[in-house]
Amino acid sequence: MNAPLRRPPDASPSVLWKLDEIVRDLRLAREQWRVAQQRTLESGGREFPSREALREIVDRLCGALFPMRLGPPDLQQGPSEDFYVGHTLDIALRSLLDQVRLELTHASRHDPLTGPASIENDAVAIVRQFAAALPGIRVVLDSDVEAAYRGDPAARSVDEIVLCYPGTLAIIHHRLAHRLYRLGVPLLARIVSELAHSATGIDIHPGARIGKSFFIDHGTGVVIGETAVIGERVRLYQAVTLGAKRFNVDADGSLEKGAPRHPIVEDDVVIYAGATILGRVTIGRGSSIGGNVWLTHSIPPGSFLTQAISTNEVLEGGGGI
Repeated sequence: MNAPLRRPPDASPSVLWKLDEIVRDLRLAREQWRVAQQRTLESGGREFPSREALREIVDRLCGALFPMRLGPPDLQQGPSEDFYVGHTLDIALRSLLDQVRLELTHASRHDPLTGPASIENDAVAIVRQFAAALPGIRVVLDSDVEAAYRGDPAARSVDEIVLCYPGTLAIIHHRLAHRLYRLGVPLLARIVSELAHSATGIDIHPGARIGKSFFIDHGTGVVIGETAVIGERVRLYQAVTLGAKRFNVDADGSLEKGAPRHPIVEDDVVIYAGATILGRVTIGRGSSIGGNVWLTHSIPPGSFLTQAISTNEVLEGGGGI
């Protein structure tokens, strides 16, 4: 039997793990990457937005949007509610401004005509427009919450929807992320959407356009691609995919970015669990797509699509085959 490994009495952790060598090799790896990516003239400060900062920003925004449900436990309705909303928004928006500056600065690194003053003006304008959009986002989210309450017989209250439903958490993140995406900070938007993806298993690209009264029931495994367009009063169940059928390439063989490649789902459509819809196809208004359907072509309004019925036959003597 091998004797247990014992730490030498005079060995510090840095000696045990050879930390000096690891730190040196990691520095060399970083330097090689930066040279390859033409990032050798860094200012020394942080280059990219922070996931942790954005997590805190979104948490504050959720509290400001739904103060009595997602705000602090001791909050009271009345003047203190407005004070909390204003104070929380001020902190969140100031922090968001820092993150917007980082993305705009990174995006401008190859554009010598974009100076600090221009970046600052653009960052302030983006955050100002985002802030002005928040009341409208709250109104649309109310329609989403009401759609969930109407669409789920297990829901006992709209408050339960906001507090408990992963689909609601995902759509709150998406409404915020989509506004950032439209305002020209796609990296921030993607980070916000991925925070919800990590928490809920629901993957909605911030570029997807989604109408009001949207409800994702259960939710785990739902995927909605960047160029998907979803109408009003649409309901999805778990494991639904609105994806791309193929990816176009340019003359250099690189994937084309931003081309329409995901489905269009018109108003009042229901898509049941496990359905996969691929490509730039249109699901007509009022249609119903059954569970586990695989669909790569458009269907007209009012369609009802299910899987083919399986049959079990006994063929004697080859059955004519």
